[in-house]
Amino acid sequence: MPSVEPGSDKSASSPKAGTADNISAAKRELYGGRLRYDQSSPSSTAIRRTVEKYLGRHPGEREALAGLLAALDRPVDAIDATARTTLPGQITCSAVIVDRQGRVLHLRHRVAGEFVLMPGVRIAPEDRTLLAAALRATLEEAGIAPNALCLTRQLLGSPIDIGVHDEAAHPSSGEPAHRHYDIRYVFYLADEEPPTIARPDEEGSAAQWLPQAEVASPTLRAKLLAARLDGQPEPVNASVLIYDATGRYLLHLRDHKPGVIWASGEFALLGGGRTHDDQSIEGALMRELSEEVPDLRLEDVTPYAVEAATSIDGLSVPVQVFSGRWRGTDRLRLYEGVLLHWFTLDDLDRLRLDAATRDLIHRHAAENPPGIAPDAAPPVWDGSNKAVLNGIGVHLHLEDPEGRVLLGLRHPDSKYAGDTWHYPAGRCEQEPALACLVREVMEETGLVIDPADVELAHVAHVVDAAGVLPLMQLVFKARRWEGVPKVLEPDKCLTWKWWPQHALPERIVPYTRTAIAAISEGRHYSQLGW
Repeated sequence: MPSVEPGSDKSASSPKAGTADNISAAKRELYGGRLRYDQSSPSSTAIRRTVEKYLGRHPGEREALAGLLAALDRPVDAIDATARTTLPGQITCSAVIVDRQGRVLHLRHRVAGEFVLMPGVRIAPEDRTLLAAALRATLEEAGIAPNALCLTRQLLGSPIDIGVHDEAAHPSSGEPAHRHYDIRYVFYLADEEPPTIARPDEEGSAAQWLPQAEVASPTLRAKLLAARLDGQPEPVNASVLIYDATGRYLLHLRDHKPGVIWASGEFALLGGGRTHDDQSIEGALMRELSEEVPDLRLEDVTPYAVEAATSIDGLSVPVQVFSGRWRGTDRLRLYEGVLLHWFTLDDLDRLRLDAATRDLIHRHAAENPPGIAPDAAPPVWDGSNKAVLNGIGVHLHLEDPEGRVLLGLRHPDSKYAGDTWHYPAGRCEQEPALACLVREVMEETGLVIDPADVELAHVAHVVDAAGVLPLMQLVFKARRWEGVPKVLEPDKCLTWKWWPQHALPERIVPYTRTAIAAISEGRHYSQLGW
């Protein structure tokens, strides 16, 4: 399943069922405006990988698929296992379509007249993946375009079944009796109403929707019932609107890989598709963010909207969009894609950005106007004894071999302690205190510290001014570190300097002076301003 972000509108002219002309139009849409015969069909190695993953879930079927595995194990210069001439076995792909009532689509057999599962199609050169071949089957056999379908949470892009059945000889085509290995993918209908089934060479009813318990294939029937497929689409992709207190939004520029990734070469929201290992859609988002931007720590990550997108295979994709606020610095490391950048609303019209994503950002901004800056003063406390939130700050007490302590001179324009010396420090976000300390020290000084080399040395419970909520200031002492202090945030700190503890600067944050003295004396707690 490709990484999909919200905003890829389904074209109003995109047919979901109908005549042969509509089917051709849907094929052109599926293959990006042309039949992509320049695309290589799946290799034997790729097919083998899919089959092995399937057998990992259904190990009891290995013997039944021994012939398929043997064909896939042949040298790469041998006859393609997907070709029509490959005998005695051939690979086909088909779709199992489940409607909103949990029923399965069956089509009338053109010769026998009975209703059967959708026939499989052989893999063609234009099929980028096995799943793409199954989607082509829905077009050719039932006139159903991919954008009428969506993946299921239970199976995602994995096959639900591999059916094995013998085919009689076809003298007219010169084919002897052979075996079909039908790789089956399951899809839900994207809309409430089932589409009209179009089979150009037939008249009258060409389809029936049968309960899962009446599916003829025993292997498929058992897997459908075990998967508890109710036909109700749910998000299988997640993305996040990341914004800051000034009303900016974080977007990333995706790699330019047309036909491989969604929104190739465009700006988009961060996020991606769910995997079988993800316990929830929010878990999928957090995993994706940890892989793409590991330094990102968001506040108040909450569901915002479910948007419709279209995958590179043409499938309809419900995307759960979350929102989350960022209170850190602009400097974030990106491990996937081209770049990350913060944009104002006025910037959006100048970007290569999907129109629906742009509209989504504007809608969110209208509902969440810019608020207090991240380093603004904390809320007012009325002085009563009722329970109030206490802010948590982390600080690094670092001593060089001569016993001098590291302090930084804060920028004169800083909203807190301007033109004053202070520890390397920061305010805890939604993260453990030690993780915050490591991150803040790296961002401010470039020093690398291992949490295993850190111990809590002092706690200062502070009220900076009358009416301001209290802060619990945690001061940690590091035994070892790597690097030399550097000014990495010149808008906050002008210089770093090692100060003798008996000759500290005059302009120093009061609780910093108190903590330095307390640590030298072995005292672990102090309180100021109460």
